[in-house]
Amino acid sequence: MIFISPFSVIPLLIGFLAAQPPLIERVVTRMVAQDELILRVPVDPRAFGSAINWVEHKGPKCIRAETIRSAVLSGPDQVDFLIAGHQRLRAELDEDCPALDFYAGFYLQPQDEQVCRGRDAIHSRMGGSCMIKKFKRLEPKLAH
Repeated sequence: MIFISPFSVIPLLIGFLAAQPPLIERVVTRMVAQDELILRVPVDPRAFGSAINWVEHKGPKCIRAETIRSAVLSGPDQVDFLIAGHQRLRAELDEDCPALDFYAGFYLQPQDEQVCRGRDAIHSRMGGSCMIKKFKRLEPKLAH
């Protein structure tokens, strides 16, 4: 019979904890280069089978860049912004612009600390960009 002391497991636990990958911080990164504001927005994984349906309402013309917390790909030509205060806004993109290009995150370059429809675009990390056609305010509704 082999006896294992509780102290012989400690090196194993230390090795296991050291091998864990670091958690990636998923926050909007803000950078100013030559008087130009650039925001790197992380894209969260899309929740499949969610019990929430999102009802669209008329949205604002612009949103303050500082309120954007992250984004979710919500359709083939739309990205949902998660905003401070637990709000959600849908940005509809130009027809020729697949939202899947932004899966790894994207950049915003607001001109005046605001992101506006018809003026600003989102830029993929691969070099492409898409104009924001309009915003819609989303309201959660439980699915049946």
